[in-house]
Amino acid sequence: MPSQKEIQWSQLRVGLLVLAGTAVLILTIFLMSGTSGGPFSHKLILRSYFENASGLKNGAPVTLEGVTIGNVSRIRVVPERNPTPVEVTMRVGREYLRDLHTTSTTSIAQAGVLGDSYVDIDSSVATGPQPGDNAELKATGSPSIQDVIRTSQGSIEEVTKLIRKMEVLADTLNSQRGTVGALINDPAFYAKVSRIADDLEKITDAVSQGNGTLGKLVMDDTLYNRVNSTADHLNNISTSLDQGKGSAGKLLRDESFYDNLNSSVKNINELMTEINQGKGSFGKLAKDPEFAQKLDDAVARLDNILKGVDEGKGTIGQLVQNRALYDNSNATMSEAHQLIQGMRENPKKYFVIRLKIF
Repeated sequence: MPSQKEIQWSQLRVGLLVLAGTAVLILTIFLMSGTSGGPFSHKLILRSYFENASGLKNGAPVTLEGVTIGNVSRIRVVPERNPTPVEVTMRVGREYLRDLHTTSTTSIAQAGVLGDSYVDIDSSVATGPQPGDNAELKATGSPSIQDVIRTSQGSIEEVTKLIRKMEVLADTLNSQRGTVGALINDPAFYAKVSRIADDLEKITDAVSQGNGTLGKLVMDDTLYNRVNSTADHLNNISTSLDQGKGSAGKLLRDESFYDNLNSSVKNINELMTEINQGKGSFGKLAKDPEFAQKLDDAVARLDNILKGVDEGKGTIGQLVQNRALYDNSNATMSEAHQLIQGMRENPKKYFVIRLKIF
């Protein structure tokens, strides 16, 4: 049986062990509370003002670009800050001070669609100095789940209207109302479609068996052989052309033809140059202003002559416009014709030869 002294020593060791475990537990709690505002952690106090807390609670995480740097220590309503009366006080670790700026912005976000709310600090475009203790960071609007639901309410209503219209359309189609409904529910239309399908099947069978014009075109090897033979002939022709055979081949491959053509083009170019310079007959015709004036005068005179003829002036004008002159000329020609005809029929009547002998 243990003595009293041994029992006391055992109790003392148990007490010391409990005290040591308690101290380790407290130390662990202090170390783990480094980002949540433990009493021995060095924290920076920051404030932001929002229109609505959006489900934010004390102790909620504070993140910087998605990294947790502190916690929310207090949330209260400050009426004099309307329209942003919700004051959110944050405690963040001073080791993150180098990444914070006075122009950094805060927003209330949700961890997922139905997750808890937290404060996110954005310093991606901030360039100001580092904030001091109890500094205020500007809050930016962040849509909450309620805002999303409120915004999507109109879309939900439109989708509901569309579903109702589709139900009405389906009822109309099932009741044989309208053209489409009659086509869907009309057995006669189904019979016609079925007959068309049968006819198409017969046509495809006939084509596959080589019957009819289309079947022969598809299945007969004669057409293929003719096309192949034509391709061979074309290939031979192109080969002959490439080798310079025949008239067309000589035109393509004969250098003398190219030289003659080049020389002809050169001569034509020289001729056009001389014409543009006013040399030669054609050049004078094209460039001489006196010739142009003479030609214009001649055209003007010819126009005056034709105008006079059209007005019946002069001999030619009278011949063209005077009906009496035409009738007289026509009568004279008729009489002359009759005279010549009479002379041919009875020349003795008109030609009398008298001989007188002295």
